[in-house]
Amino acid sequence: MSRIGNNPIAIPEGATVEVQDNLIIVKGKLGELNQPYTDVEIAVEDGQVTVSRTSDSKDHKAKHGLYRSLISNMVEGVTNGWSKELELVGVGYRASNQGQKLDIALGFSHNIVLEIAPEVKIETKSEKGRNPTIKLTSHDKQLVGQVAAKIRSFRKPEPYKGKGVKFVGEQLRRKAGKSA
Repeated sequence: MSRIGNNPIAIPEGATVEVQDNLIIVKGKLGELNQPYTDVEIAVEDGQVTVSRTSDSKDHKAKHGLYRSLISNMVEGVTNGWSKELELVGVGYRASNQGQKLDIALGFSHNIVLEIAPEVKIETKSEKGRNPTIKLTSHDKQLVGQVAAKIRSFRKPEPYKGKGVKFVGEQLRRKAGKSA
């Protein structure tokens, strides 16, 4: 029995959910998302979305909770949006943006210029005495996470000094240096 899959999803004011063939479309004030689905039945009634599986096979059980979570994230995204913040820890690490182009200096011989998808809004902040931060916001949770992971992959935090690109609030496992 899927505890997550059995929970109904409440549709808030200003959001609409449509089910066509094998495609679910969620529209809201921040945008529109769609997701193809298989092996589950989706019903929209009384301001709620319910997901039920067609059989008790292992594959159908797995997809039951998956599609419920995906639809829930879509509804949350088109009403409130998703955001992730990254922090650049290190001497000389900088970030700036012009429109959808992100320019980051991470200690390499050259700056990294990354073209960000138009659905993602990007905001950089540099204050004296604090680490530069990059804030990504969008209605698509998967896209925000993918862009954040791409930026983080350029210089992951290292365990000795903690230098690199990390998520705000992320706890790093630190190692002791060599002992004499």
